[in-house]
Amino acid sequence: MQLRYSFRLYPDAGQRTALARAFGCARVVFNDAVSVREDARKAGLAFPAAGELSRKLITEAKRTKERCWLGEVSAVVLQQSLRDAEAAYRNFFASLKGARKGPRLGAPRFKSRKDARQSIRFTANARWKITGSGRLILPKIGAVRVKWSRTLPAVPTSVTVIKDSAGRYFASFVVDTDPAADAARMPDTGQTVGIDLGLTHFAVLSDGTKIDSPRFLRRAEKKLKKAQRELSRKQKGSKNRAKARLKVARAHAKVADARREFHHQLSTKLIRENQAIGVEDLAVKGLARTRLAKSVHDAGWAQFVDMLAYKAARYGRTLVKIGRFEPTSQTCSTCGVKDGPKPLNVREWTCTACGTVHDRDHNAALNIKQAAGLAASACGVPVRPEPVLAQREETGSHGFPTGNRAA
Repeated sequence: MQLRYSFRLYPDAGQRTALARAFGCARVVFNDAVSVREDARKAGLAFPAAGELSRKLITEAKRTKERCWLGEVSAVVLQQSLRDAEAAYRNFFASLKGARKGPRLGAPRFKSRKDARQSIRFTANARWKITGSGRLILPKIGAVRVKWSRTLPAVPTSVTVIKDSAGRYFASFVVDTDPAADAARMPDTGQTVGIDLGLTHFAVLSDGTKIDSPRFLRRAEKKLKKAQRELSRKQKGSKNRAKARLKVARAHAKVADARREFHHQLSTKLIRENQAIGVEDLAVKGLARTRLAKSVHDAGWAQFVDMLAYKAARYGRTLVKIGRFEPTSQTCSTCGVKDGPKPLNVREWTCTACGTVHDRDHNAALNIKQAAGLAASACGVPVRPEPVLAQREETGSHGFPTGNRAA
């Protein structure tokens, strides 16, 4: 499978100027492609093909006085910007037809030089390379210093240079991983676990382990409020406002980086120790519209589950997502009796059928593990029966006569 490995870049003043020029040229080509296609749509004409756009917006544009500065950057950067526009329209039309999963996408919009994120991409034919001293040589930019936090597992196929809202530069390499090396890195294990995600504790495992919620945003909230207050008092368009905006962006980036690192460490630990994992498919968007919105976003459940999903696929593990309407907090994990809904302030409850005293989160984790089909009895046989074919007399709609239903 393909993965991205990101590393921090430290360009000098001249290289930052060259990167800004490349970001601007890529943005202009993207906007020109969107403009040409919008004009064709309004005129009722067919969209121009990719080859025609490349010839008109890059090759011929370089010869004009208005766009001659496009020749100051690598042609690969401009071609990749056109491919991004093509992909944006392809995803938009697939979303309209219902062929693309996920939320519906809107039509591509014009990019702004004030966007928080700027990026350019270099493929193999751009002849970029990594030197023996660890520098990243980019065409028409130079040898950029890289902070290598780890070694690349294979030769990368492309590199994307990104500038985020905090003014930091990153190099994102696309690498094809080796399945044999991944299997040797994490051998099979017979352990299974169910995970109940929450706010009081970030995660409670079916084995009783409770992982506290770091609450990175809550801990940095006082500092963020002060930085945001200073930003609001600066005059719009001034250099002091730009400095204050950068300070706010860096504070938020620090929170996001700490949260991402926590998710990476925990997800890798769970994948290493367990062969199969069961989690609940939480409605994060719905929960984000409640009074718990800030705490829900601070926890970052969706990002954590996404990490579990791709790491499970990489290392040959099994990740099972159960339905969000499964009554995991209402069912007794001992006898299976549904005891009804309970308010959030009830953290312990006693089953009315068998008298077992349950911790709310631990009981939910056990039920998630059982609902995912990962629980087993003492002899190793799955608790839930295997699906079997329905008998002939069991098929059809119950309660209706087997004769002519129209009569």
